[in-house]
Amino acid sequence: MRKSLYLTTTEPRCGKSLISLGITNLLLRKTGRVGVFRPIIDSKSAEEQDKNIELLIKHFNLKIKYADTYAYLERDAIDLMGQGKTDVIIDTVIQKYKALEAQCDFVLIIGSDFENEESAFEVELNAQIAKNLGAPVLIVSRGDKEEVSDIQNVVRVAYDTFTNTGCEVVSVIVNRTSAENFDTLRDTLPKAIGKRDTFVSVLPADERLSSPTIREIVEQLDAKILYGEEHLDNLAHDYVIASMSVGNYLHHLTENALLIVAGDRDAILLSAIQAHQSSSYPRLAGIMLSGGLCPPESVKKLIAGIQDLPPIMSVKGATYPIATQTMALRSYITADNPRKIELSLKIFEKYLDLKTLDSILSRVQTRGMTPRMFMYSLYQKAQKNKKRIVLPEGADERILQAADRLISRDAVELIILGNVKKLKSAILRLGLRNLNEESCTFIDPQKSELLEDYAETLYELRKHKGVQLQMAQDLITDVSYFGTMMVYKGHADGMVSGAMHTTAHTIRPSLQFVKTKPGVSVVSSVFFMALDDRVLVYGDCAVNPNPTAEELAEIAISSADTAKTFGVEPRIAMLSYSTGESGSGADVEKVRLATKLAQERRPDLILEGPMQYDAAVSQEVAAKKMPGSKVAGQATVFIFPDLNTGNNTYKAVQRETGAIAIGPVLQGLNKPVNDLSRGCTVQDIINTVVITAIQAQEA
Repeated sequence: MRKSLYLTTTEPRCGKSLISLGITNLLLRKTGRVGVFRPIIDSKSAEEQDKNIELLIKHFNLKIKYADTYAYLERDAIDLMGQGKTDVIIDTVIQKYKALEAQCDFVLIIGSDFENEESAFEVELNAQIAKNLGAPVLIVSRGDKEEVSDIQNVVRVAYDTFTNTGCEVVSVIVNRTSAENFDTLRDTLPKAIGKRDTFVSVLPADERLSSPTIREIVEQLDAKILYGEEHLDNLAHDYVIASMSVGNYLHHLTENALLIVAGDRDAILLSAIQAHQSSSYPRLAGIMLSGGLCPPESVKKLIAGIQDLPPIMSVKGATYPIATQTMALRSYITADNPRKIELSLKIFEKYLDLKTLDSILSRVQTRGMTPRMFMYSLYQKAQKNKKRIVLPEGADERILQAADRLISRDAVELIILGNVKKLKSAILRLGLRNLNEESCTFIDPQKSELLEDYAETLYELRKHKGVQLQMAQDLITDVSYFGTMMVYKGHADGMVSGAMHTTAHTIRPSLQFVKTKPGVSVVSSVFFMALDDRVLVYGDCAVNPNPTAEELAEIAISSADTAKTFGVEPRIAMLSYSTGESGSGADVEKVRLATKLAQERRPDLILEGPMQYDAAVSQEVAAKKMPGSKVAGQATVFIFPDLNTGNNTYKAVQRETGAIAIGPVLQGLNKPVNDLSRGCTVQDIINTVVITAIQAQEA
């Protein structure tokens, strides 16, 4: 299974570059296939590269393309959020992430920057993205606030936001911690969070990392370099504005300060150069001349003869506005500053428990298929090899609306049955722009040229059961029989019906002449249960009232294969009212025998039973009832002992948790036919059609 980690910050300037450098360095000790992904970058255009991504790709020579490493420019994401289209953002993020994930063994995901007025929404947005990517979370905060309690509160709010959203927070790191707060915060933060299983660390502030280089100042203020170009990597630890006389301002100079002075103050400029060279005064990081002014020729001539000059630059703008801009500059760790990179890695390795962190990175993995990732994977699969799906119930407006949206996604080819004149009238009335005779095939079974051939075929297939030709001619005009015959004859690859008809009416024709696959004796069903953070498979909750042990084993095998087809790694729990060897009785023995039969037929499957539902889903319960189990506590496929148990359980989970139940999806037929609930929504229809198309690919 692919692995990932979502690195997110609580506020601006938490120093995530240091953390991302350290983590990537650790990861590359295990695999060379490491990727970096940012859902949203703050670059102004696609041509301006994100500094975090550029740093990691260049320094570690990652074998990925920059264009694959992000989903949105910040301005575009904010625009979509303003339109209430957060779902569109998340869907696109998933699409871009999955494409990169396919190239890597581990992806470090880095959240947004919190640099604009919309930052209040960013914690929640990052939490939603992390949840839908199924990625464990590492929270990075900053420790340079005056009060330790303020730092703790920020961390606690972020921690609660992510955990309440359904994310797993595996680590909290407070970076840039002041010397005054360091010891207290290190001792109190784990208790303040209140989670013993969360890896908590505190890193000290280092002014060498937060200080901008003269090169960064030049670039961000568009300054003109006059002298000392070879020293542009000097770090500006402090800023001094010189507006006093020479005798007074010299007392205010500090080590590695940037001196800001009006460009026509020649005496201050020359005295500053002399102070820089004198052992009696601190050395300067550089000198900035404001007002766009440069020294006169006589002063230039004097300066040109001086050795060991600090960088001297000229910038447009008055002294104090320029000083304000300079002090607000953002310093970055970039690939062309090896000293900052080396220092970052040293701090990371000195103050973090690398053994514990390495263990966490080895252990974390992308959680089971999330609902949005599940739907994304379905569309991707369907689009790769489009199949023709027949929808017999064109008279239902929900079918037409679903068809319109399916065509817009280019996921399937559709055949819709019904009175063509009425279909066109309904399409016009509903304003469905994608649905027309060019994009879709409309067939009226009553008038179709296929009617006679279909009736003859039905008669030949069912005459041994007493069906007469006249009866076959009457039956075939029924949309369920006509649609199923299209599938049987290969004129359609699958069928979805049931919005207007009972389950029996929908699947009876398929049981009569589509029949089951070789080696399969029972048609069964599964529901894909899209919970908030994962997708589970429930079988059989719709077809078989009281399966035998042999049938239950077959249902388990079919359900496991269905799960795998749709990207859910099967870990199968055979459910009962008893776990392991703790109980007895006819019902438990049936499940125990079914488990044995399934294991004998398919030893490749991870399948265990009998077990109770709580043991199947809860690791805490599993540790007590089935220690050492490969299924208990982490089951993804749940096989219910009978229809009564399965149907009630799926409905209870659906109602109580808000889970989306996709199905029932029939399994075991030679060709796919699937049933809808008469209370289905348009999205239910879309989901079932896409699933049917993928089943047709497998068939």
